[in-house]
Amino acid sequence: MNAVDTNILLYSLDASEPAKRVIAQDLLRELRTSSQRTILPWQVLCEATAQLRFWTTKRKISKETATNYIQTFRSIFPIRTPRAVVFDYALELFEQFSLSHWDSLLLAACSDVGVTQLYSEDMGDGTEIGGVRIVNPFSGSARIS
Repeated sequence: MNAVDTNILLYSLDASEPAKRVIAQDLLRELRTSSQRTILPWQVLCEATAQLRFWTTKRKISKETATNYIQTFRSIFPIRTPRAVVFDYALELFEQFSLSHWDSLLLAACSDVGVTQLYSEDMGDGTEIGGVRIVNPFSGSARIS
């Protein structure tokens, strides 16, 4: 099972990063039609929503556009919410791998629901933590599996 990180969603919208925008849009399209299931972690949806709201305060996009993007993200992939035990596992990952707090929470949540591949610009392409392999689609190594 696959998952996408916040940066993939945001790059798919960001006209100021045209090369990354195309890659992110292509990846989301491929994941959406792939036979391999892809989920949207709750944390990713929350982080993307926070950033879209920030863009509205900076007048980069309208509130209506932000709402439409949020609803689109919600409709592309099923949302998975973390269980309470994910927090404890995230603390372990944080200590063991020197991850950021947010990255450890995301990896723990992905591991908990059976994600084996997380598409993200963060945490090092090809790294495997807690049974979750990180794939950076902007590095040229991204393969949907």
